[in-house]
Amino acid sequence: MKPDQKKSNESVPTTMQMELEQRFPVWNSISELYLDTELQDYNYDTITRTFINSGFSLEELKAIDRHEVFPVLKANLLNIFGEWRGFDEQWLNEECTKRYLKREKRWFKYKNQFYDYFLFSMRKNHWTEIENRMQIHSANAK
Repeated sequence: MKPDQKKSNESVPTTMQMELEQRFPVWNSISELYLDTELQDYNYDTITRTFINSGFSLEELKAIDRHEVFPVLKANLLNIFGEWRGFDEQWLNEECTKRYLKREKRWFKYKNQFYDYFLFSMRKNHWTEIENRMQIHSANAK
């Protein structure tokens, strides 16, 4: 094997690991939308700041929610005794990583779209609030 080939093959896991590490704080922030609690202004401020600093667009963030976080946490939206203190960060990152790796599989996408169709309304107000805050930040940055 040529040294150049070995180098490029070794960089693939590093690149993927960097992509995943970029998502960790985003996954953690999105998970707050699934808690069985009322989010306060300071929660939205923290989430919005994390999103802005992530480098992802709003559409990318919504796709991360839909394909990586929603499949892991959707059951908490339906549970009357759902988690309200927060999700274990290591567990969340491991589970979202599994969904990240499956996000392009056709069956996985269709199943998520089906459930999201019925359950997005439970997160819609959160996304509206975050989108408004991101727009205000963008306008103030100009």
